[in-house]
Amino acid sequence: MNHEYFMRLAIEKCFEGIRYGQSPFGACIVKSGKVISCVHNTVWKSTDITAHAEVHAIRAACKRLKTVDLSGCVIYSTCEPCPMCFSAIHWAKISTIYYGSNISDAQSLGFGELTISNKRMKSLAGSSVKVVGNFLRGEALELFNTWMMQEKRRLY
Repeated sequence: MNHEYFMRLAIEKCFEGIRYGQSPFGACIVKSGKVISCVHNTVWKSTDITAHAEVHAIRAACKRLKTVDLSGCVIYSTCEPCPMCFSAIHWAKISTIYYGSNISDAQSLGFGELTISNKRMKSLAGSSVKVVGNFLRGEALELFNTWMMQEKRRLY
């Protein structure tokens, strides 16, 4: 699979979300080399604090595949998934997470992140999900820079 291509789809979707006033997070779920869902964070649009990009992508993928079992899927996230998102990824049985920036990067901007890394959560929970961090990190960090230039940026 072309991991860079799919991560860049998540990054592009995130840029789209930023243009629409959303927070700087995007995610793409792929199975057998095909995009199942590719979305940006919709917390502000939906007034749903759980509408993080990863959860939104999982919801869309489950609906499209008509199952809650996303075994064999890979998720590309512009930022390291928070504990809620990591848990959803684990429960959905997604096999691999590729993420760009780190939880600490989002926290440094003022997001209320819990600083528990995906690798630590994986270890504590005995999860089988494979975690690949800092993937296209520089490009993912550009999302935060773009978001910071927005006049109406909002934190949660």
